[in-house]
Amino acid sequence: MEKDGTDEETRTIHNDSSSLKSMAGMRSWSDMTHECLVVIISRLSIEDRWKGTMLVCKSWMDASRDASLFTTFDLDHFFLSAAGDTSLWWSPHFERRIDAMLRSAALCADGRMREIRLRHCSDWSLVLAAERSPMLQVLSIKSCPNVTDLSITKIASTCSMLRVLDISYCYEISHKSLELIGRGCPNLKVLKRNLMNWLDPSQHSGIVPDEYLNACPQDGDREAITISSFMHNLEHLELRFSKMTGDGLERISNGCGNLEHLDLFGCANLTSRAMERASVKLKNLKKLVRPNFYIPRALFHTERYGHWRLYDDRFQTGAFFQI
Repeated sequence: MEKDGTDEETRTIHNDSSSLKSMAGMRSWSDMTHECLVVIISRLSIEDRWKGTMLVCKSWMDASRDASLFTTFDLDHFFLSAAGDTSLWWSPHFERRIDAMLRSAALCADGRMREIRLRHCSDWSLVLAAERSPMLQVLSIKSCPNVTDLSITKIASTCSMLRVLDISYCYEISHKSLELIGRGCPNLKVLKRNLMNWLDPSQHSGIVPDEYLNACPQDGDREAITISSFMHNLEHLELRFSKMTGDGLERISNGCGNLEHLDLFGCANLTSRAMERASVKLKNLKKLVRPNFYIPRALFHTERYGHWRLYDDRFQTGAFFQI
Protein backbone atom coordinates (compact mmCIF):
# COMPACT_ATOMS: atom_id res chain seq x y z
CA MET A 1 0.00 0.00 0.00
CA GLU A 2 2.74 2.40 0.86
CA LYS A 3 4.31 1.78 -2.51
CA ASP A 4 1.03 2.49 -4.31
CA GLY A 5 0.66 5.73 -2.34
CA THR A 6 4.16 6.80 -3.29
CA ASP A 7 3.51 6.09 -6.95
CA GLU A 8 0.29 8.11 -6.82
CA GLU A 9 2.12 11.09 -5.27
CA THR A 10 4.84 10.85 -7.90
CA ARG A 11 2.28 10.87 -10.72
CA THR A 12 0.50 13.85 -9.16
CA ILE A 13 3.74 15.86 -8.88
CA HIS A 14 4.67 14.95 -12.45
CA ASN A 15 1.28 16.03 -13.77
CA ASP A 16 1.41 19.31 -11.85
CA SER A 17 4.90 20.02 -13.22
CA SER A 18 3.80 19.28 -16.76
CA SER A 19 0.82 21.59 -16.34
CA LEU A 20 3.04 24.40 -15.10
CA LYS A 21 5.44 23.96 -17.99
CA SER A 22 2.51 23.96 -20.40
CA MET A 23 1.11 27.15 -18.88
CA ALA A 24 4.53 28.82 -18.98
CA GLY A 25 4.92 27.88 -22.60
CA MET A 26 1.57 29.42 -23.46
CA ARG A 27 2.40 32.81 -21.88
CA SER A 28 3.65 35.54 -24.20
CA TRP A 29 6.71 37.68 -23.60
CA SER A 30 4.47 40.66 -24.21
CA ASP A 31 2.72 39.77 -20.92
CA MET A 32 5.82 40.65 -18.92
CA THR A 33 5.57 43.70 -16.72
CA HIS A 34 6.86 46.99 -18.08
CA GLU A 35 9.55 47.11 -15.39
CA CYS A 36 10.89 43.65 -16.27
CA LEU A 37 10.98 44.47 -19.97
CA VAL A 38 12.89 47.69 -19.31
CA VAL A 39 15.52 45.80 -17.28
CA ILE A 40 15.97 43.27 -20.08
CA ILE A 41 16.03 45.85 -22.87
CA SER A 42 18.53 48.00 -20.97
CA ARG A 43 21.12 45.26 -21.54
CA LEU A 44 20.85 45.64 -25.32
CA SER A 45 22.80 48.05 -27.47
CA ILE A 46 21.04 51.11 -28.81
CA GLU A 47 21.11 49.59 -32.31
CA ASP A 48 19.33 46.45 -31.07
CA ARG A 49 16.74 48.53 -29.29
CA TRP A 50 15.97 50.75 -32.27
CA LYS A 51 16.06 48.02 -34.93
CA GLY A 52 14.73 45.11 -32.87
CA THR A 53 12.73 45.44 -29.68
CA MET A 54 10.85 48.56 -30.76
CA LEU A 55 9.35 46.59 -33.66
CA VAL A 56 8.10 43.53 -31.75
CA CYS A 57 4.81 44.75 -30.27
CA LYS A 58 3.29 47.74 -28.51
CA SER A 59 4.38 46.73 -24.99
CA TRP A 60 7.96 46.23 -26.19
CA MET A 61 7.82 49.54 -28.03
CA ASP A 62 6.70 51.29 -24.85
CA ALA A 63 9.44 49.61 -22.80
CA SER A 64 12.09 50.47 -25.41
CA ARG A 65 11.08 54.13 -25.17
CA ASP A 66 11.22 54.27 -21.37
CA ALA A 67 12.89 57.48 -20.18
CA SER A 68 15.42 55.59 -18.04
CA LEU A 69 16.97 54.14 -21.21
CA PHE A 70 17.79 57.57 -22.62
CA THR A 71 19.83 59.23 -19.89
CA THR A 72 22.76 58.59 -22.25
CA PHE A 73 22.50 58.80 -26.02
CA ASP A 74 25.81 57.61 -27.46
CA LEU A 75 26.31 56.97 -31.18
CA ASP A 76 30.02 57.72 -31.18
CA HIS A 77 31.01 54.07 -31.04
CA PHE A 78 29.07 53.55 -34.28
CA PHE A 79 31.16 56.17 -36.07
CA LEU A 80 34.40 54.80 -34.64
CA SER A 81 33.69 51.21 -35.69
CA ALA A 82 31.86 51.79 -38.99
CA ALA A 83 33.47 50.66 -42.23
CA GLY A 84 32.72 51.64 -45.80
CA ASP A 85 32.27 54.98 -47.53
CA THR A 86 32.34 57.53 -44.72
CA SER A 87 31.88 60.37 -47.19
CA LEU A 88 28.16 59.53 -47.08
CA TRP A 89 28.10 60.85 -43.52
CA TRP A 90 28.40 64.38 -44.92
CA SER A 91 25.26 64.05 -47.02
CA PRO A 92 21.97 65.82 -46.14
CA HIS A 93 20.17 62.46 -46.10
CA PHE A 94 22.47 61.04 -43.42
CA GLU A 95 22.21 64.23 -41.36
CA ARG A 96 18.41 63.99 -41.40
CA ARG A 97 18.60 60.42 -40.08
CA ILE A 98 20.85 61.46 -37.20
CA ASP A 99 18.59 64.43 -36.47
CA ALA A 100 15.54 62.20 -36.34
CA MET A 101 17.23 59.84 -33.88
CA LEU A 102 18.38 62.66 -31.59
CA ARG A 103 14.96 64.31 -31.56
CA SER A 104 13.26 61.01 -30.77
CA ALA A 105 15.76 60.25 -27.99
CA ALA A 106 15.34 63.71 -26.47
CA LEU A 107 11.57 63.32 -26.40
CA CYS A 108 11.78 59.83 -24.89
CA ALA A 109 14.22 60.99 -22.21
CA ASP A 110 11.60 63.37 -20.81
CA GLY A 111 14.19 65.73 -19.33
CA ARG A 112 16.51 63.05 -17.94
CA MET A 113 19.17 63.04 -20.64
CA ARG A 114 22.62 63.71 -19.21
CA GLU A 115 24.96 62.71 -22.02
CA ILE A 116 24.88 63.10 -25.82
CA ARG A 117 27.66 61.77 -28.04
CA LEU A 118 27.16 61.78 -31.81
CA ARG A 119 28.22 63.37 -35.07
CA HIS A 120 26.62 64.97 -38.12
CA CYS A 121 23.54 66.40 -36.45
CA SER A 122 22.21 69.91 -37.11
CA ASP A 123 20.60 72.83 -35.29
CA TRP A 124 17.17 71.29 -36.02
CA SER A 125 17.69 68.44 -33.57
CA LEU A 126 20.16 70.06 -31.18
CA VAL A 127 17.85 72.95 -30.30
CA LEU A 128 15.12 70.49 -29.31
CA ALA A 129 17.61 68.38 -27.34
CA ALA A 130 18.75 71.49 -25.46
CA GLU A 131 15.20 72.50 -24.62
CA ARG A 132 14.39 68.99 -23.39
CA SER A 133 17.63 68.28 -21.50
CA PRO A 134 18.17 70.74 -18.63
CA MET A 135 20.28 68.12 -16.81
CA LEU A 136 22.72 67.65 -19.71
CA GLN A 137 26.32 67.31 -18.51
CA VAL A 138 28.19 65.90 -21.54
CA LEU A 139 27.77 67.09 -25.13
CA SER A 140 29.97 65.75 -27.93
CA ILE A 141 28.91 66.79 -31.44
CA LYS A 142 31.98 66.44 -33.63
CA SER A 143 31.87 67.01 -37.40
CA CYS A 144 28.55 68.83 -37.56
CA PRO A 145 28.68 71.29 -40.48
CA ASN A 146 25.16 72.56 -39.79
CA VAL A 147 25.47 73.17 -36.07
CA THR A 148 25.76 76.93 -35.64
CA ASP A 149 25.69 79.58 -32.94
CA LEU A 150 21.89 79.22 -32.89
CA SER A 151 21.85 75.83 -31.16
CA ILE A 152 24.92 76.49 -29.02
CA THR A 153 23.20 79.62 -27.71
CA LYS A 154 20.28 77.44 -26.67
CA ILE A 155 22.67 74.99 -24.97
CA ALA A 156 24.25 77.85 -23.05
CA SER A 157 20.91 79.17 -21.83
CA THR A 158 19.26 75.87 -20.83
CA CYS A 159 22.06 73.42 -19.90
CA SER A 160 23.82 75.14 -17.01
CA MET A 161 25.07 71.78 -15.63
CA LEU A 162 27.27 71.13 -18.69
CA ARG A 163 30.73 69.85 -17.73
CA VAL A 164 32.11 68.45 -21.01
CA LEU A 165 31.78 70.04 -24.46
CA ASP A 166 33.31 68.67 -27.67
CA ILE A 167 32.65 70.84 -30.73
CA SER A 168 35.62 69.61 -32.78
CA TYR A 169 35.36 70.09 -36.56
CA CYS A 170 32.21 72.24 -36.21
CA TYR A 171 33.22 75.20 -38.33
CA GLU A 172 29.97 77.21 -38.10
CA ILE A 173 30.43 77.77 -34.35
CA SER A 174 32.12 81.08 -33.56
CA HIS A 175 33.84 82.63 -30.57
CA LYS A 176 30.50 84.21 -29.65
CA SER A 177 29.17 80.78 -28.72
CA LEU A 178 32.23 80.09 -26.61
CA GLU A 179 31.53 83.25 -24.63
CA LEU A 180 27.90 82.26 -24.06
CA ILE A 181 28.92 78.75 -22.97
CA GLY A 182 31.45 80.23 -20.56
CA ARG A 183 28.85 82.54 -19.05
CA GLY A 184 26.00 80.03 -18.92
CA CYS A 185 27.92 76.87 -17.95
CA PRO A 186 30.21 77.80 -15.04
CA ASN A 187 30.97 74.14 -14.25
CA LEU A 188 32.54 73.40 -17.64
CA LYS A 189 35.71 71.38 -17.09
CA VAL A 190 36.49 69.96 -20.54
CA LEU A 191 36.48 71.79 -23.87
CA LYS A 192 37.55 70.20 -27.15
CA ARG A 193 37.74 72.61 -30.06
CA ASN A 194 39.94 70.70 -32.50
CA LEU A 195 40.18 71.55 -36.20
CA MET A 196 40.96 69.30 -39.12
CA ASN A 197 44.52 69.16 -40.41
CA TRP A 198 44.62 72.24 -42.62
CA LEU A 199 48.38 71.89 -43.02
CA ASP A 200 47.98 68.70 -45.05
CA PRO A 201 44.29 68.33 -45.95
CA SER A 202 45.02 65.39 -48.25
CA GLN A 203 44.08 62.98 -45.44
CA HIS A 204 40.50 64.29 -45.64
CA SER A 205 40.34 64.38 -49.44
CA GLY A 206 37.44 62.45 -50.89
CA ILE A 207 35.69 62.24 -47.52
CA VAL A 208 35.09 65.78 -46.30
CA PRO A 209 33.68 68.24 -48.89
CA ASP A 210 36.35 70.66 -50.13
CA GLU A 211 34.21 73.70 -49.40
CA TYR A 212 33.98 72.64 -45.77
CA LEU A 213 37.73 72.11 -45.46
CA ASN A 214 38.26 75.59 -46.87
CA ALA A 215 35.94 77.06 -44.24
CA CYS A 216 38.41 76.32 -41.44
CA PRO A 217 38.09 79.02 -38.71
CA GLN A 218 40.82 81.64 -38.95
CA ASP A 219 40.29 83.51 -35.67
CA GLY A 220 42.37 81.29 -33.38
CA ASP A 221 43.49 84.16 -31.16
CA ARG A 222 39.95 85.49 -30.78
CA GLU A 223 38.76 82.07 -29.63
CA ALA A 224 41.73 81.76 -27.25
CA ILE A 225 40.96 85.16 -25.73
CA THR A 226 37.31 84.19 -25.28
CA ILE A 227 38.23 80.90 -23.61
CA SER A 228 40.62 82.63 -21.23
CA SER A 229 38.05 85.30 -20.35
CA PHE A 230 35.01 83.14 -19.69
CA MET A 231 36.15 79.58 -18.94
CA HIS A 232 38.33 79.95 -15.86
CA ASN A 233 37.48 76.51 -14.43
CA LEU A 234 38.68 74.46 -17.39
CA GLU A 235 40.87 71.48 -16.53
CA HIS A 236 41.13 69.87 -19.99
CA LEU A 237 41.51 71.89 -23.21
CA GLU A 238 42.13 70.61 -26.75
CA LEU A 239 42.87 73.04 -29.58
CA ARG A 240 44.45 70.82 -32.23
CA PHE A 241 45.42 72.65 -35.43
CA SER A 242 44.20 75.96 -34.05
CA LYS A 243 45.63 78.99 -35.85
CA MET A 244 46.23 80.93 -32.65
CA THR A 245 49.59 82.57 -32.02
CA GLY A 246 51.70 83.00 -28.92
CA ASP A 247 49.50 85.91 -27.86
CA GLY A 248 46.47 83.66 -27.67
CA LEU A 249 48.35 80.98 -25.76
CA GLU A 250 49.59 83.55 -23.27
CA ARG A 251 46.02 84.67 -22.62
CA ILE A 252 44.99 81.05 -21.99
CA SER A 253 47.86 80.50 -19.57
CA ASN A 254 46.83 83.64 -17.67
CA GLY A 255 43.08 82.96 -17.59
CA CYS A 256 42.84 79.17 -17.24
CA GLY A 257 45.09 78.44 -14.27
CA ASN A 258 43.37 75.14 -13.42
CA LEU A 259 44.39 73.42 -16.65
CA GLU A 260 45.79 69.93 -16.17
CA HIS A 261 45.68 68.80 -19.83
CA LEU A 262 46.48 71.05 -22.79
CA ASP A 263 46.60 69.64 -26.33
CA LEU A 264 48.15 71.93 -28.95
CA PHE A 265 49.09 69.38 -31.58
CA GLY A 266 49.36 70.93 -35.04
CA CYS A 267 49.27 74.55 -33.85
CA ALA A 268 51.78 75.78 -36.42
CA ASN A 269 51.84 79.41 -35.29
CA LEU A 270 53.17 78.70 -31.81
CA THR A 271 56.82 79.19 -30.98
CA SER A 272 59.01 77.35 -28.54
CA ARG A 273 59.25 80.48 -26.37
CA ALA A 274 55.47 80.77 -26.17
CA MET A 275 55.21 77.12 -25.17
CA GLU A 276 57.76 77.51 -22.42
CA ARG A 277 56.12 80.63 -21.01
CA ALA A 278 52.73 78.90 -20.94
CA SER A 279 54.04 75.75 -19.25
CA VAL A 280 55.69 77.82 -16.51
CA LYS A 281 52.48 79.73 -15.73
CA LEU A 282 50.20 76.68 -15.71
CA LYS A 283 51.19 75.29 -12.30
CA ASN A 284 48.66 72.43 -12.35
CA LEU A 285 49.55 71.21 -15.83
CA LYS A 286 50.12 67.44 -15.95
CA LYS A 287 50.13 66.83 -19.70
CA LEU A 288 51.11 69.20 -22.49
CA VAL A 289 50.78 67.94 -26.07
CA ARG A 290 53.15 70.08 -28.11
CA PRO A 291 52.57 71.03 -31.78
CA ASN A 292 54.80 68.33 -33.23
CA PHE A 293 53.71 67.32 -36.69
CA TYR A 294 55.18 66.27 -40.01
CA ILE A 295 54.79 68.31 -43.17
CA PRO A 296 55.61 66.45 -46.41
CA ARG A 297 58.68 67.99 -48.01
CA ALA A 298 56.73 68.51 -51.23
CA LEU A 299 54.41 70.84 -49.33
CA PHE A 300 57.17 72.47 -47.32
CA HIS A 301 58.83 73.86 -50.43
CA THR A 302 55.66 75.49 -51.74
CA GLU A 303 54.99 79.18 -51.29
CA ARG A 304 52.29 78.43 -48.72
CA TYR A 305 54.81 76.95 -46.30
CA GLY A 306 57.82 78.99 -47.34
CA HIS A 307 57.83 81.10 -44.17
CA TRP A 308 58.66 77.97 -42.17
CA ARG A 309 62.23 78.13 -43.43
CA LEU A 310 62.65 80.49 -40.48
CA TYR A 311 61.84 77.73 -38.01
CA ASP A 312 64.64 78.33 -35.55
CA ASP A 313 62.22 80.04 -33.13
CA ARG A 314 59.48 77.44 -33.47
CA PHE A 315 58.95 74.38 -31.37
CA GLN A 316 59.47 71.47 -33.71
CA THR A 317 61.14 68.11 -33.36
CA GLY A 318 63.75 66.70 -35.64
CA ALA A 319 61.04 64.61 -37.27
CA PHE A 320 59.34 67.73 -38.57
CA PHE A 321 61.73 68.10 -41.49
CA GLN A 322 62.21 64.46 -42.34
CA ILE A 323 63.13 63.68 -45.91
